[in-house]
Amino acid sequence: MAAKISHADVEVGTELPAQSFPVTRATLVRYAGASGDFNPIHWNERFAKEVGLPDVIAHGMFTMAEAIRVVTDWTGDPGAVVDYGVRFTKPVVVPDDDTGALIEVSGKVAVKNDDGTVRVDLTAMSDGKKVLGMSRATVRLA
Repeated sequence: MAAKISHADVEVGTELPAQSFPVTRATLVRYAGASGDFNPIHWNERFAKEVGLPDVIAHGMFTMAEAIRVVTDWTGDPGAVVDYGVRFTKPVVVPDDDTGALIEVSGKVAVKNDDGTVRVDLTAMSDGKKVLGMSRATVRLA
């Protein structure tokens, strides 16, 4: 695969299409099975509250993975991501109801490099709170 977006067609300030990702308790159970991360803060409400959390929270790596989807969907090639990092600022609290939580992600080209890459800054929000800080991806474009 190769990125669908041309470096020549992108400028600093280019906004990526925003996306929303629903998260339910069932999503967390599936992710726990796939990742091997069975920490009870991600599925056991009683335990999560006993350790001081407001409720069950989404896995940080799950939240991080959902956010980068904005970039990989935009480029059309997950392999175009050269580097990606975040700081976990707030947990995504996932209530035990039919709705769960929503992770809302937007992105913008912040830096255009001469080597064919761009830096995309992402904003990830849930329940009105920023859940990832310094969320940045370096992406090689076509």
